[in-house]
Amino acid sequence: MAELGFLGLGIMGYPMARHLLRAGHSVALWSHTSSKAKQLAQDEKGIFCATPKEVAEKADVVFLCVGDTDMSARVTLGEGGLIEGVRPGAAIVDCSTVSVAYARRAAATLKERGVDFLDAPCTGSRPGAEGATLTFMIGGEAAVYEKVKPLFEVMGKRLYYCGGTGMGLAAKLSQNLILCNILQAFNEGIVLSTRAGVDPELMLDILDNSAAKSGLIAFKAPYVFRRDFSTNFSVRWMHKDICLILEEANELQIPLPLTATTQQVFRSAIARGFADEDMCSTIKVLEGITGVEVKSASKKS
Repeated sequence: MAELGFLGLGIMGYPMARHLLRAGHSVALWSHTSSKAKQLAQDEKGIFCATPKEVAEKADVVFLCVGDTDMSARVTLGEGGLIEGVRPGAAIVDCSTVSVAYARRAAATLKERGVDFLDAPCTGSRPGAEGATLTFMIGGEAAVYEKVKPLFEVMGKRLYYCGGTGMGLAAKLSQNLILCNILQAFNEGIVLSTRAGVDPELMLDILDNSAAKSGLIAFKAPYVFRRDFSTNFSVRWMHKDICLILEEANELQIPLPLTATTQQVFRSAIARGFADEDMCSTIKVLEGITGVEVKSASKKS
């Protein structure tokens, strides 16, 4: 049994921490919403902690899955954060999608305290977290990754060691770049075909049997057709990732014209009140402009 910690018990973090507990590990828990940590501790015999510092004092490996770079920096390096209680020789594993520059700063700061750091963003959204089928992209020292690997395997089914610090994040941001642009291409194509009179479900079948086939489209389209925008991965958090993508592209002097346009669509969706809906709700921006609503025949009046 390992002594672990977990910070951040949102859509992804809660089931991830629960898998670690059900695997028989001791897990100290903290969440910004303390009721979540108390509930999980009660249900699964975890250890409720009032601060990230307290988590660090009880763990040899601490995972965190929080919303953005500022949150990660605050709970890791800030007042009352992990850095104030972490044990020398421990490892901090950040599964959040944060900036590459921050990850490198955090790794260097923690190294001065004798603490290892891995950036390990994951993909799979709510279903992957709940089903322990997440994909992790890991950056950091190879020896640290090998030490932590059995714990990743409790939460996911695919692990990709990408290289030094920040490389896991570079891979995750590149993946999300492709995802958000595929989603925008789908939005435009399906609105166009619907306006032209092609049944959306017929159009999806055509896509699924063509070179345009996409796992993302196959998964998201049925939600759109039944007008179900409940959150697996929200507009807000994908928009945050797009901003990180463009930040990294600026650092590397890489032009990303499609992604810059997609960012504006996501920003428009947030302005229209869709921030906490699933990212497939971005289709409503184009629907609003065109007066077209994409839905299955059974939903049409």
